[in-house]
Amino acid sequence: MKNNRISQILGIEKPVIQGPLSWLTDARLVAAVSNAGGLGVLGPNAGLTAETAVSTPEATAEKMREEIRKTKRLTDKPFGVNLIPSPENDIWTPGILQVIKEEAVKVVVYTGYGQGAIIPALFDELKAAGITIIYRDINPTPENTREAERAGADIIVATGFDEGGTLPATALGTFSIVPLITDAVEHVPVLAAGGIVDKRTARAAHALGAEGVFAGSVFISTEESRVPQTIKDKIVEANGLDLNLFRTLPDYYRSLPGKLTSTLVEMDKAGASKEDIAHVMGGLRGLRLGMLEGNTDEGYIALGTGIGGIHRVTSVADVVEQLTA
Repeated sequence: MKNNRISQILGIEKPVIQGPLSWLTDARLVAAVSNAGGLGVLGPNAGLTAETAVSTPEATAEKMREEIRKTKRLTDKPFGVNLIPSPENDIWTPGILQVIKEEAVKVVVYTGYGQGAIIPALFDELKAAGITIIYRDINPTPENTREAERAGADIIVATGFDEGGTLPATALGTFSIVPLITDAVEHVPVLAAGGIVDKRTARAAHALGAEGVFAGSVFISTEESRVPQTIKDKIVEANGLDLNLFRTLPDYYRSLPGKLTSTLVEMDKAGASKEDIAHVMGGLRGLRLGMLEGNTDEGYIALGTGIGGIHRVTSVADVVEQLTA
């Protein structure tokens, strides 16, 4: 797709970006996406397990360096790394950013949440290093879209409530948010995210004004994904009606059924606070236990509502081709 702006900006063949799934990405998955013509992205805790995880900013940055170098050995195509900056007391971003610059990674998926998420000085530092910025706000609005564009974002992600993982605070679906955001930008292209799993949904995203897709759940069930086969089988067998939605911090999550998920849903129904639900949920530890270790008694399986369109475990190359509208 030579005339596609997403492809041109990122130097890729197909405007398909794999979302930076916490705990679930590694060099193999990311390189497979990039080798298939899309853009793979290393997410938080990429390539790590409970045994190899570290807890200091310095060690975390070095673990990311290792995974970046592994990815380079598997592909000579562009790939990205996720940053989740915080406007206050951010001890994690500086080390990861230094590694990104030293390893000459050319694309960053900048995830923003809440007031102050768009940090002009950080945008300037990324741009000065020649890094392309894909900005994805957890709660996309016309206002923060325009703010990110002014700060220097090269591409904007419009994320609908159909997505998996940390959900937007407002239950605005992909069909509603994508045209809202494409109408808000002045010059930069938009990626659609949320519920996009096949050629039908990818074409719909383009029809709404997006110039590419940003997908997560559909890559979890691929052959190259490092999640257990039991989790892949659950994804293939399930559809969006099987997912349980519950309040938590920062706003909402949804998960396939399991012992922990049932507890969280019951707490929500009983009126427990989001803080109490989040404590029982266990944060990213719960995600690791559920999705990386297959333990649904103590963990959860966060997925988007489009999983009903995932009918088999297939290769990353097949998925990228399907998502190329």
